[in-house]
Amino acid sequence: MPAHMFNFAALSLDALGGPLAVAVEPCCNGADNGRFDFTSHDAKSRPVNNYPESLRSDERSDEMSLSDLVSPGISPRRLRPLETVRSSDCLEGLLSPTIKSSAGTPRSTQTGTPRSIHASFEPHPMVADAWENLRRSLVYFRGKPVGTIAAMDPTEEALNYNQVFVRDFVPSGMAFLMNGEPEIVRNFLLKTLRLQAWEKRIDCFTLGEGVMPASFKVLHDPVRDSDTMIADFGESAIGRVAPVDSGFWWIILLRAYTRSTGDHSLADMPDCQRGMRLILTLCLSEGFDTFPTLLCADGCCMIDRRMGIYGYPIEIQALFFLALRCARVLLKPEGGGKEFLERIDKRLHALSFHIRSYFWLDFQRLNNIYRYKTEEYSHTAVNKFNVIPDSIPDWVFDFMPMKGGYFIGNVSPARMDFRWFCLGNCIAILSSLATPEQALAIMDLFEERWDDLVGEMPLKIAYPALEGHEWRIVTGCDPKNTRWSYHNGGSWPVLLWLLTAACIKTGRPQIAQRAIELIECRLSEDNWPEYYDGKLGRFIGKQARKFQTWSIAGYLVAKMMLEDPSHLGMIALEEDKMMKPAGMARSASWTVMNLVSKHY
Repeated sequence: MPAHMFNFAALSLDALGGPLAVAVEPCCNGADNGRFDFTSHDAKSRPVNNYPESLRSDERSDEMSLSDLVSPGISPRRLRPLETVRSSDCLEGLLSPTIKSSAGTPRSTQTGTPRSIHASFEPHPMVADAWENLRRSLVYFRGKPVGTIAAMDPTEEALNYNQVFVRDFVPSGMAFLMNGEPEIVRNFLLKTLRLQAWEKRIDCFTLGEGVMPASFKVLHDPVRDSDTMIADFGESAIGRVAPVDSGFWWIILLRAYTRSTGDHSLADMPDCQRGMRLILTLCLSEGFDTFPTLLCADGCCMIDRRMGIYGYPIEIQALFFLALRCARVLLKPEGGGKEFLERIDKRLHALSFHIRSYFWLDFQRLNNIYRYKTEEYSHTAVNKFNVIPDSIPDWVFDFMPMKGGYFIGNVSPARMDFRWFCLGNCIAILSSLATPEQALAIMDLFEERWDDLVGEMPLKIAYPALEGHEWRIVTGCDPKNTRWSYHNGGSWPVLLWLLTAACIKTGRPQIAQRAIELIECRLSEDNWPEYYDGKLGRFIGKQARKFQTWSIAGYLVAKMMLEDPSHLGMIALEEDKMMKPAGMARSASWTVMNLVSKHY
């Protein structure tokens, strides 16, 4: 059946969770009534002496900072057709957490592993190729798989593409979880937790104790037959920026592991509990901020080069929101957790109100901003950030359809970055940071502006591209981020898995199916590039690595999720009824805003 003929009602995550609660988590409250609540479920690095003894073993001498070994002259890089789907169909035959979809492959050591009930679904030939390449990317530390390297391109200098990046591993980890292979994810989570325990020093400055590494690398000494692990906390990255998103992805992946396996023992470990609290300490600390959003430097996330995202980028805010919601499920009240849970609740309420109110843009709000007055003073100001209407770029007026909307890239005093960023908007849907109405509007925008946001190769990381004088000023004449290339409007296949999850959550699987069909036209034939260039994403990126692992994993996760939508529970959360939108316009007065906040 053609994609446009799909009839797919928006999936209720509560409904999806009912049978899963019985099969995976029989002790949860949702098992009794057939419903399941998705929310319940020159630098040197040295070990910090006061860290729990369980993470300070005799192996610590084999772990060191990346900058100890990297030459200063080297610059690192930065299905079953869904016709009418019911919640009962999504979980049909899901008898245990380890049953695999037909897009998966049996474990190499278990040739007799039973197939999914959907085995009649004929997988695309790309699936086998993808699994073969994904398994080739596995990295082992002392005989155990601990991650996947970023890329396996034999034609290019490795630089730091032969390392395991925290953010890059997430789609790989999701693929292995969906295929019933959680061991690698558990090993990865524990190994990165040990690396967090190290003191991170750049020149004379020490980073926060909770910072997670951007990446790590395993070196094997064949003479001594030993493995050594080195980590990079940003001291060797371009611009020397710490990865703000690594800690968030770690918490998100920990919850995905728990939801997939039903194994709470990992998250309940004192070390994991302390690791989460350390990450949250960095994010929830009090300072001079007047907003609940996180203030960040350029290059602190997937966009790891100068691209003008400094301030309050939507990608970080959405990941922050999702990580807070995951931590609220995983944290235990004991050992100081109760205080953190209270702080999380307060921050979630403030953050959801702020993002929904001030980052959201649709046709009506654009028209309101266009008519803003400036230099307003007092609590009743309508233009609260003193945004100058003349600063609205011309392209926005043509880009904004009558039907649709999105969260803009950044909001700060006298500045609104109207660019579209795919990852932030998709995560906003999955975390329920976006209201149901806003989530549907984002999907409408995908359909209305398909050529701009998807083109011939999904998906645009950002839109539009910076060009000319603006490109020179914002990027510093970055030769890698030229127009419609890399982070500056390039097309990234890895984003497919996030789009697919968002489509399933909003009841629009036909959008994901259409994007997957585009991917299957050439991604494998092109040897799985990291990104594509051009306004339509037609050309392989000029500096794109081939056999990019997260391009491979992103495709597999999208295929498995579309075939078996119950996998959505690993990454998505239902809207918290305590954070219902106030239904207020951007122009609401300070007095009314305070009344509403007191009400909630």
